[in-house]
Amino acid sequence: MKAVLLYGTMIPSKNQPISCVCPNASQNAYVNVHAQVISICPYQAMSNMNTENEIVCGADIHRDFLVATMISRKGLKLQERFSMNQDGLLEFKSWILNHKCQRVAVESTGSYWYPIFYTLEGYVEFILANAFQIRNIEGKKTDKLDSERIAVYCLNDLIKPSRIYPKDYRDLRSITRSREALVNARSKLKNQIHQLLATCCIKLSSVISDSFGKSGRYILDRLLEGKSIDQIISGIPSKRVRNKEDELRNAIRNGLDPVQLLLIKTNLDAIDDLSEKIKILDAEISIKVKPFEEDLNILLSVPGIGLTSAATILAEMGDYRDFASADKMAMYFGIVPSVYQSAGKLRTGKITKRGSKHMRRILVEVAKAISKTKKNSNLKRFFMRVYKRSGKKNVAAIALARKVLCIIYHLLMNREDYQEPEIKKTKPKISICGSPISAMDIDEMISTLSRAGYLVEKGFKEGCG
Repeated sequence: MKAVLLYGTMIPSKNQPISCVCPNASQNAYVNVHAQVISICPYQAMSNMNTENEIVCGADIHRDFLVATMISRKGLKLQERFSMNQDGLLEFKSWILNHKCQRVAVESTGSYWYPIFYTLEGYVEFILANAFQIRNIEGKKTDKLDSERIAVYCLNDLIKPSRIYPKDYRDLRSITRSREALVNARSKLKNQIHQLLATCCIKLSSVISDSFGKSGRYILDRLLEGKSIDQIISGIPSKRVRNKEDELRNAIRNGLDPVQLLLIKTNLDAIDDLSEKIKILDAEISIKVKPFEEDLNILLSVPGIGLTSAATILAEMGDYRDFASADKMAMYFGIVPSVYQSAGKLRTGKITKRGSKHMRRILVEVAKAISKTKKNSNLKRFFMRVYKRSGKKNVAAIALARKVLCIIYHLLMNREDYQEPEIKKTKPKISICGSPISAMDIDEMISTLSRAGYLVEKGFKEGCG
């Protein structure tokens, strides 16, 4: 008896040789092996029977279309191409259900897999595969071959499914990441203003810690209005800044030319607009974290963690019960050192940086906030020990970030608050105000869109709820 084995196994008859093809070997390379008698209990036989009848599908997805391959161990093989619009996805769903497919595997290609997941959720088992883990060996590559390869991996349980967050976590994560993008955009505009001021030899940042705070913004607005230095200094709202009169006169000696005035004013207006949008998202975050209020209060007990950072950590973490240990969680978010071992020699390098970069960013921010606190907490002492040993603040911040993540895991698992005798932290109050988006009526929404430059017509269509 001859049989070809492709990413799977067969149970041979007694003492019958098998000629099997190894996929990684060269062409026409055969290995002769002799089968042995394998005794299978009835439960194993039933499991093998279910596996034998299982039908799976692998999909190679793109922006405008997907190529799906459906296979089974009995020799079934179907290939179809579907559009990535609503009609195409519904047709793909019907195709899956009509052929009684049990599992569908796709690569996590950008955000293209979301519509497929929403369409198939609750009907079949959906497996999201990390493209890095199932990458193809160099050779011929087509959409049909890729979809067939994913289906073969799925049929033989060679895909480690990626985590798919529940909807509440997905919604909160979308808002926190949008807020992060707006904050980054605002910071970029602020840096541009610093560069424009530096070209005019105005060193405002060397005198004021925050050039966009209350006093800094007052000075910038008066400079745009063309006020003299005496008028500017006399009207500064902060007495502490007014006392730096000599330093301010040295920092603001030159004026601004018309082009720089235009650019600075445009950037300041954009900063104000972004700040308003960030406030809207902050209010929406306070609504979305309500289902996780108990977890949120536990995180707020940790030094260095505020409302925004706590919401971001919860959103990026998802269900913490998915992780077997704190070390597994740290490994998932790529905040552990890379390890290379060969010939008995172990080498460790930089952190792996796998997983959510948003989680690593917020944890490092929390670690830096802890390092700047005046109180000598255990966490700050840990930071100082690592800093003295390594001589690098970034290394100490990464080490403290991992420690904070492990502490958060244990606190959430044990349902406890962070307690330290010499540290008494006041938890910020969670706002209970309604979302500004949900509080708008139709006229306010139309007015907002009109101010943004859109042409909106108010009307109702029959059949729309």
